[in-house]
Amino acid sequence: MKKILINGKIYINPGGFCSALCIENGLIEAVGDMRDAEGWGRGEILDLKGKTVVPGFNDSHIHLLHCWFFLERANVSEARSVDDVIDICRQYLRDHPEKKVLVGRGWSQDRFTGEKRLLNRYDLDRISEDIPVILTRNCGHVAAVNSRVIETLNIGRGFAVEAGGAIGLEGGVPDGVLYETAVNQVKYLINEPYSRIGVYQDLGKIAKLVNACGITSVSTNDLYIGYPDAVPVEGGYHMYARNNPTLRVNHQISFHDPGVLKKRIREGYDRSGNPAFNRYGPVKLFADGSLGGRTALMREPYADRPDTRGSAVLTREELGIFMRLASEKGIQCVTHAIGDAAVDHVLEAIDGVNPSGENLLRHGIIHAAFTRREQLLHMAKTRIPVLVQPVNLWRGAGALSAVVGNELASTSGLYKTMIDLGIQAGYGSDAPIAPWNVMQGIHCAVNRQNQNFEPPGGDKPQERVSVEQAVDAFTLKGAWISGEENVKGRLLPGYYADLAVLSDDIFTIPKEKIRDVRVEMTMVGGRIVWQDLFPQKV
Repeated sequence: MKKILINGKIYINPGGFCSALCIENGLIEAVGDMRDAEGWGRGEILDLKGKTVVPGFNDSHIHLLHCWFFLERANVSEARSVDDVIDICRQYLRDHPEKKVLVGRGWSQDRFTGEKRLLNRYDLDRISEDIPVILTRNCGHVAAVNSRVIETLNIGRGFAVEAGGAIGLEGGVPDGVLYETAVNQVKYLINEPYSRIGVYQDLGKIAKLVNACGITSVSTNDLYIGYPDAVPVEGGYHMYARNNPTLRVNHQISFHDPGVLKKRIREGYDRSGNPAFNRYGPVKLFADGSLGGRTALMREPYADRPDTRGSAVLTREELGIFMRLASEKGIQCVTHAIGDAAVDHVLEAIDGVNPSGENLLRHGIIHAAFTRREQLLHMAKTRIPVLVQPVNLWRGAGALSAVVGNELASTSGLYKTMIDLGIQAGYGSDAPIAPWNVMQGIHCAVNRQNQNFEPPGGDKPQERVSVEQAVDAFTLKGAWISGEENVKGRLLPGYYADLAVLSDDIFTIPKEKIRDVRVEMTMVGGRIVWQDLFPQKV
């Protein structure tokens, strides 16, 4: 049966709105005004009562399954000291005495008000010496483990660290700090295994939570082919896509090594089953680590750690091998690159498979957090998109100079410059590293401030984007990067009927009110998947 939405302010494109919209068979059939709606025939009428409607939001880079893991495990994101971390985890064990392994995430030494240092084995031994304890930093690229983990895995005495990873040492003795690939390597060996049914159930729960923020599509990096949990995670996504899904998923897929990618391509790369909700997208690569762990790869040493420039997860040669393998089969690649040296490596790898400069496969860069002007010009010239996270300003803006120096800080995070240069920039959250609430991301992009409206006047205020540009970056631009711009990202005939009804008119309210806008209703394929305080149909 048709659904006809009337009496709304429906966003079509910058400066363009209509008041009515017709949905049939999960697609938008027509848009127009109230007079047009009279000619659309009979259907279920939904009076929007003047509310603003935007396309369903598309998070261009998230770790969806890990968002749920983050919520159900020990959450140390609010810890402001080492002692806070210990207290939170001790309470978690009191509340969950059945736990045989304590897994948590979210701490950051940068947010500690006292001693700003990484957690170590001795800190975690204060939580428990009897069971393994693994606490991942909020970035996901650094973790701390207790002595029980070190003893169980024989770390430092025969434990082989995978390429791209490292174990921290103090006086030749493991200090309990894990870097990069060693983080997941240890978690796979210690943590309780996933099950296909468990993954399916967890996806249903987290999908509903992101639906409540108006998110109808995600590009998620949860599949790590060649790793121990790949089979249940992949199976869980298949189950989810077959059982009334409320979220469209585009997978950004990581592979253990080039041989695993070769094998997967030979056996069949795409195993979506239901591509509208379980789409097999790009190969996801890692060029470097994280800023917080000082493993993001920089051209120059860190201003606050002159002993290091970070580290490469994949070498420039390995990036090139992966990029060529994928490109030969027409598969897109998106690569995590935070430091400016890592960005150099990715640009070089893309240039190697992009002799025409047209980048027809839309190979892109995730984060591109630290860039130089010439790199942005190169991206624009060779049509390389970026998948960025303005919400990173949510926890603080303007403090980068002390970490990377004034020059690099001044040319990084230039969201408006990217748009002005013609770079396709799709916005996302990288959750659970940052909040997946889209309004927080739009607030950061538009106001260049954190949740406390700091700094006054905004960080690099000349880099503020317009509300329309931010909405487009959370809808159409992400769809373009994943090659779906003809079916989602706009509310036009032939597109998926994916939309969000907002509590306030985001386009006209004072910009400082954006962060408080709520989503009152979310539709996916014309089906209401989230509803809060919205009037009944008429």
